[in-house]
Amino acid sequence: MSAVWGILPAGGTGLNRVPDPKGSMIGIIGGTGLYGMEELQLTERRALDTPFGAPSAPLMLGSLRGRPVAFLARHGLAHELLPSEINFRANLWALKSVGVRTLVGVSAVGSLRAELAPGDLALPAQYLDFTKGCRAASYFGNGVVAHVATARPICAATSALVAHSATELGVLLHENCTYACVEGPRFGTRAESFQLREAGADVVGMSNVPEVFLACEAQLSYCSIAVVTDYDSWMDDPTQHVTAELALQRFRANLARIQQLLASVVANHREDETLPSRRTLAGALVTPRERMTEAQRALVDFLSL
Repeated sequence: MSAVWGILPAGGTGLNRVPDPKGSMIGIIGGTGLYGMEELQLTERRALDTPFGAPSAPLMLGSLRGRPVAFLARHGLAHELLPSEINFRANLWALKSVGVRTLVGVSAVGSLRAELAPGDLALPAQYLDFTKGCRAASYFGNGVVAHVATARPICAATSALVAHSATELGVLLHENCTYACVEGPRFGTRAESFQLREAGADVVGMSNVPEVFLACEAQLSYCSIAVVTDYDSWMDDPTQHVTAELALQRFRANLARIQQLLASVVANHREDETLPSRRTLAGALVTPRERMTEAQRALVDFLSL
């Protein structure tokens, strides 16, 4: 089976349709402004459904510097979804269904370290999960058990690609950071900010979990670019404490630089099916295949591509 996943037929699960395993499209997930760049040639706005419901927004498909690319607005086209309302499973499933194998996320974060200043970019390598269990966090369950290893949740090759592109452009990028993901939507108290610092986190955000771990389950080569917009709330100076207005203002102020970096990443991207991130399900499945239903086997087959 090699049909690309489209809109599901009425009453169907769509699990009999899987993406082209030779797909090499790079996906970018973040705010709607990310695909507002002159070099991007948008060719299609595609509304999809998945076994987990609809993604946050239609996929924006096109080409950037001659390479195929797919954009998805994580919080919706009008930024109408709280972090805990995002259908992360549908988002990644939809992106994979159109041929995405490498995925770069972009999100705003607060800095928990003085050396990570507002306007800086950071590459998380590790995650601390402080979400509250409100988010559907796995593709597995309902009769299929799998335990995916996430000791190194980020694709090292994709992270290196972003770092190389930043170096080419002369963009300051802090590597090997630890991202603490909190539930939100409120910003944290000072006590919570200090707690995250003491736990070893470098930045704090609300949107990378479970996205990063679902990418592992879907065998996508994933990394995230964190845009520092504030110092959260740990500093003594109250004018440095995060507000929504401040975070949005600083994110937009850095949008052109982020777009330039993404364009370079897409141009430098080369697909590599031998990466460890493409084999994360090897040995992770516990439920015997012969005990699965046809629909369960189809789900596993899709994720295993």
